[in-house]
Amino acid sequence: MTRKGQVTIPVEYRRKYGIREGSRLIVEEGAGLIILKPIPPLEDLAGVDAGKYDVRMMKEALDKVRGKWR
Repeated sequence: MTRKGQVTIPVEYRRKYGIREGSRLIVEEGAGLIILKPIPPLEDLAGVDAGKYDVRMMKEALDKVRGKWR
């Protein structure tokens, strides 16, 4: 832990979970733990649920959620 509260994620975990510079993470806590969860880039999810959702509605939902993290 640095003076600024930054931590280093070991390379084996960054590789395993596809975390690279610029990746976004969700920080959660529970049961005395701090949990870092990578947020996959939207492009990586293309095709997963093709045709199930309206793109405009999904963008609005994402913007709303992202606003909570800022």
